[in-house]
Amino acid sequence: MRPSRRAADQLRDIVLEPGYAKYAEGSCMARFGETHVLCAATVEERVPGWLRDTGRGWVTAEYGMLPRATAERTAREAARGGQSGRTQEIQRLIGRSLRAVTDLKALGEMQVRLDCDVIQADGGTRTAAITGAYVALHLALQRCVDLGLLKALPLTDQVAAVSCGLYKDTEVLDLDYAEDSNAQADANFVLTGRGGIVEIQGTAEEAPFTQAQFDDLMKLARKGVDELCAAQRRAIGLA
Repeated sequence: MRPSRRAADQLRDIVLEPGYAKYAEGSCMARFGETHVLCAATVEERVPGWLRDTGRGWVTAEYGMLPRATAERTAREAARGGQSGRTQEIQRLIGRSLRAVTDLKALGEMQVRLDCDVIQADGGTRTAAITGAYVALHLALQRCVDLGLLKALPLTDQVAAVSCGLYKDTEVLDLDYAEDSNAQADANFVLTGRGGIVEIQGTAEEAPFTQAQFDDLMKLARKGVDELCAAQRRAIGLA
């Protein structure tokens, strides 16, 4: 029995609330159970210096965790003098994931920044951030289309992410903290709506896991991402 009493192939309660941040061009509060991440998109009509005069745009992300997002207070990274390696790794993952489904040439010389701030953490903050950031990005780009800044939506697919792992010798979907902290193996799957693979991060915490177990985790991930993509479409009004 999972601590949450969910079935092995059951996601946490998923809520993707669009338009959460009043001033952002696009935003989404992503709730994966007790993990809550605010994703806000900012559109800038300029690009990094190395992209000037190339006719291509850019999508990037920043990630952070509020001090009391966890059971004990975590010092703000600004107070510690800089971002941790974990923070940098996660925000790069978010950026890569969103660029994978964005036609940067069609975007033109504009940049979209995705700010993903963890309000409350209970495992899976990066997967919630990617899933919610897609909604924020879609809404921001749709706004650009509505304003005449873009001729068409420069998105080629959806992208969402979910964790899977081995917990008490059982393959389970969407680990919360109680499972993640005791998992024999865990992996984050970033997949597109059409089934493409953007990134897989997998680690054995104890003994190595087998190819058969990995295949089972992949099947769970595809099921989970299908459900997350359906939730994204509802959030952006396409379902």
